[in-house]
Amino acid sequence: MDRLSSTAKKNYTEVGLGNDLGHIKFGHINQKGDVTMAVCVGVGREGSDDSRHQLSFESDGKRKGFTTLTTPTQFRVECGRNCKEEENALNITAQNGDISIVSLNGKIRLSATCIELNATGEGTSKGLIKLDSTEAVKIETKKLLVNTKVIYKLVSTGTGEIVANTALKMYASIVKGVTDAVKVKDSKNMHQKYQRENMYHGSGSAYNQDGTPKHGN
Repeated sequence: MDRLSSTAKKNYTEVGLGNDLGHIKFGHINQKGDVTMAVCVGVGREGSDDSRHQLSFESDGKRKGFTTLTTPTQFRVECGRNCKEEENALNITAQNGDISIVSLNGKIRLSATCIELNATGEGTSKGLIKLDSTEAVKIETKKLLVNTKVIYKLVSTGTGEIVANTALKMYASIVKGVTDAVKVKDSKNMHQKYQRENMYHGSGSAYNQDGTPKHGN
């Protein structure tokens, strides 16, 4: 669809002002003809390479209520010069919905004197911080302190190592050490169930997540 089609948006009150360097329009219809921009401010003339540099307030169509800013190069925000350290200098709030920050071909960097991540919510589907990496997660710090209230679990389908060059301390009311030998013959402490519960992590596991054998085993 374009502005010449019979189904395109129509507006008979558009006004604008501009020259070869920039323009401002009120009630402008986009090139596809499906959205009316209440206000549009752009660099250069419409349709030129500079038209990617623009700010628009869309008032109807599939982007009703949208505010769109595009720039062909850098987008920079600087603020807080007169703020104190404990004050909020930049606030971005979404009352509903997600916030997405995406770099299609580059890195995302966060740098500050302190970085805080807080996830709040009730139920098993909320209150989560999820970190996925296709290669590795590297952490370098003076201290790594982890405190959980219910359970913690470290799982590797390959090799696992715990190394302490000075001292290694372990404390628990009960310490269990189980090898894969109980798969063939259970121990007197019946550790075969524990072995099966931890075998499902591998992609080629013969067991379900509840420790029961998969069909045919």
